[in-house]
Amino acid sequence: MLNALSVRNIVLIDQLDLALDKGMTVLTGETGAGKSILLDALTLALGGRGDASLVRSGHDSGQVVAVLQLAADHPARAALRDNAIPDDEDIILRRVQFADGRTRAFINDQPVSAALLQRIGSQVVEIHGQHDDRALVDVATHRAALDAFGGLEAKGQALRDTWQDLVDALEAVTDQKALVAGALAKEDYARHTVDELALLAPVAGEEDELAERRQVLMQIEKSASDVAETDELLNGATAPGPALSSLMRRLMRKIDGGAVLFQPIVDGLDATLVALDTTSDALEALKREMAYDPAELERVEERLFALRAAARKHQTSCDGLAEVLGRYRADLDMLQSGESRLEALEAAAAKAMEKYKTLAKGLSEARAKSALALGKAVGLELPDLKLGAAKFIVDHQIDPTKVASSGFDQIAFHVQTNPGTAAGPLLKVASGGELSRFLLALKVVLADRGSAPVLIFDEIDTGVGGAVADAIGRRLARLADKVQVLAVTHAPQVAARAQRHLLIEKQAVNEGAFVRTHVKPLDAPARREEVARMLAGATVTEEARAAASKLMSDVY
Repeated sequence: MLNALSVRNIVLIDQLDLALDKGMTVLTGETGAGKSILLDALTLALGGRGDASLVRSGHDSGQVVAVLQLAADHPARAALRDNAIPDDEDIILRRVQFADGRTRAFINDQPVSAALLQRIGSQVVEIHGQHDDRALVDVATHRAALDAFGGLEAKGQALRDTWQDLVDALEAVTDQKALVAGALAKEDYARHTVDELALLAPVAGEEDELAERRQVLMQIEKSASDVAETDELLNGATAPGPALSSLMRRLMRKIDGGAVLFQPIVDGLDATLVALDTTSDALEALKREMAYDPAELERVEERLFALRAAARKHQTSCDGLAEVLGRYRADLDMLQSGESRLEALEAAAAKAMEKYKTLAKGLSEARAKSALALGKAVGLELPDLKLGAAKFIVDHQIDPTKVASSGFDQIAFHVQTNPGTAAGPLLKVASGGELSRFLLALKVVLADRGSAPVLIFDEIDTGVGGAVADAIGRRLARLADKVQVLAVTHAPQVAARAQRHLLIEKQAVNEGAFVRTHVKPLDAPARREEVARMLAGATVTEEARAAASKLMSDVY
């Protein structure tokens, strides 16, 4: 419920702290005393549109604070938790309006957006008046109101969950179709690339090995002529070895004949021949090492150049070619497995659609029954409100092809004010006074089924006579058994039925230097006096006081 309202510097209100309680509270006062200002201030605290004109003259800002007490399971508390706002015992909505047009919003002293403030406020407080464009006049609320009346919230939630599953399934199908389409578009190129790279069979590290082997083969090729020339000098026709061996043998015979002076030469020749043998052995080893197939260099170069050409083509390194091959193989696998997965996803989507249609059809049938029951229940309230010739109609339009979270149904509350006239939407067909009475009848029926915990009625009794005003008062009192009701009224029959009575009046301050709006709680004698004023007008007579006493005693 709305536990307290605090207003600072809003139009004619300089300072106001108002404590409220459950049940029915009426606000009365002369025209222009500030009743509308009080409601404008409350609307600001509930997230309504701000306006610089609301700030009291001579001040930089105004402020409104509304203190709410809510059940632990009230949806507004879940919304607070979802937005990381402390879920305290009291929910404090605060709005600051600046004279330059800016506003700031707070919930439990945490800065929030005006949209969140409005969302929380709308879940707690409904304001109804003759020209109200909110609450049940808004067609967007009619389906939820019907579901609340029929106890269909669980079915509605089940349908919303199924609808979300269907949306997810259809999105998965769409995404998979895109993948398959992309794979199909690349299929020919992918197959060509896979065939090409599979034939090439790239191996990580192969480029470095080939480049190193190529370098070695090129060095061998360049050195082959030098080796051949060396071999010719050492082992050819003009090789020095045989001549030196022959010379050494002749000199050794001379030494044997006593010419020892040739011994150093023989020793030198022997050493030279040994060195030539060693050199020849090294040459032979080199020749064996340099022995290669001339075609190997060609093969190595062809392989190396093929790898590098493929790497350039696919804009990667030679080592990355294996990854490219794997990627295109995956694309081909995706095409094959993707089509199978697409079939599975389409089957799942079809199953989700079937379930959605089954639940939507069941909910639609239940709504049709609830629509008849709601129309009948509201119709029973209309005669006492002098709307006996009128009809309240729940317009139920069904579109079985519609896929929405709310199902097949479009719900709108229509009325027929007189026999023979066309029925139409509440706001278009009903006059101001009729609209307020239709809404009151509807709220009485819906009071314990999804209603906001605080209902405010702004002069819904305007322009009606005593009997109708009494009927309005009785229904507001019935509502107050289930929700908190605040009613701004000019009807004594309505005021007499309230548990609490607040008088709104203007006060002159500082010898008339300025005027402010004041709200005064009335005790029993003061209430009788105010009801008498409402009955008599400007001059309160004893007859009016007696009539007020009788009216209040009849009520209680």
